[in-house]
Amino acid sequence: MKVIFNADVKGQGKKGEMKEVSSGYARNYLIPRGLAAEATTDNINALKLKEKAKAAQIAREKQLAAENAKKLEGVQVVIRARAGGAGKLFGAVTSQEISDALKEQFGIEIEKNKIVQAEPIKTFGSYTVKAKLGYETSGTINLLVIEA
Repeated sequence: MKVIFNADVKGQGKKGEMKEVSSGYARNYLIPRGLAAEATTDNINALKLKEKAKAAQIAREKQLAAENAKKLEGVQVVIRARAGGAGKLFGAVTSQEISDALKEQFGIEIEKNKIVQAEPIKTFGSYTVKAKLGYETSGTINLLVIEA
């Protein structure tokens, strides 16, 4: 009997995969537990539609990542921070602060977990920070930290 897996089943198949299994195993174990569905024409067509929708979503995300990388090229983000006597900041400039400043100053939305800092920014100056935008696309954020 052909089934379409709704979840990963160790030793049998992965989610979204269509595979031939024994009828008893499918009827007594996989289908009652919701791990698989019988591979009827309706279910096969639904699976194909899901795959097309997923491919279209990935294409949109790749395009958005490329657009964000292009926007980041000519941008310099200014972050104002308070500091002590020797020009050392109270704390450090965080990825969240960089993300918020990008959104506020240029309207570019990048999640804080996609911003990669090689080392914490604890002094005033100009920095370059890498942003992993997804799908092997990355960009560089030019950052200027000045006194508040």
